[in-house]
Amino acid sequence: MSKGFRIGDLEIGSGFLMIGGPCAIESEEQLFETAKAIKDKIQILRGGAFKPRTKPGSFEGLGVEGLKILKKVSQELNIPTVTEVLDTRDVETAAEYTDILQIGARNMQNYELLKEAGKTGKLILLKRGLAATIEEWLSAAEYILKEGNDKVILCERGIRTFETETRFTLDIAGALIAKQKSDFPVIIDPSHGTGRKELIKPLVLAAKAAGLDGAMVEVHWKPKEAKCDKDQALTPDQFNLIL
Repeated sequence: MSKGFRIGDLEIGSGFLMIGGPCAIESEEQLFETAKAIKDKIQILRGGAFKPRTKPGSFEGLGVEGLKILKKVSQELNIPTVTEVLDTRDVETAAEYTDILQIGARNMQNYELLKEAGKTGKLILLKRGLAATIEEWLSAAEYILKEGNDKVILCERGIRTFETETRFTLDIAGALIAKQKSDFPVIIDPSHGTGRKELIKPLVLAAKAAGLDGAMVEVHWKPKEAKCDKDQALTPDQFNLIL
């Protein structure tokens, strides 16, 4: 049985959690229009203010301005939010503007960042690293627990294998093992896990059928204009059809 957490009236761990929203916050209009179109189908709105990019020069987010937009949209639509934090120096600020702090795959073993995030007392969404074993993933969560914070959601977002047909290999078996070996809710991210929008719906259905706790999906009101991960973002209509 997964441990449950509360954010306002929302109880996480008691049903299948749906998180949706754009990879990156680009403007108030973009986030608001996307969120408004899917708010009846999600429990939590995602939006990145700080974006880790493989190549320098790519859009790296709006920073604190993005956090302010996220907070404003959250209040206007009355929906909790999650955003990624990349740097220990930004943890306290990000915690002021969002309900859940995300530690991304590339920072799963950034132990100082895990400690700082844990100290906030916020719910932490911890993504599995690109080449992390289940044991390493669970050990990373322990750094958060050591700070007196047991509010953790694990997110399987795909690992790097020899396969090239998908962006990564979404390891549902690994997610199930993580769920068996811990009492944390475990969700999937099929957007990053595959990079192929046509695979998102069946993988969300597979996660639900397998008994996992939810999914986080990238949604953008105008995917072709997205500054980040446009090829894997669903339109609001495509996303709503999954539900």
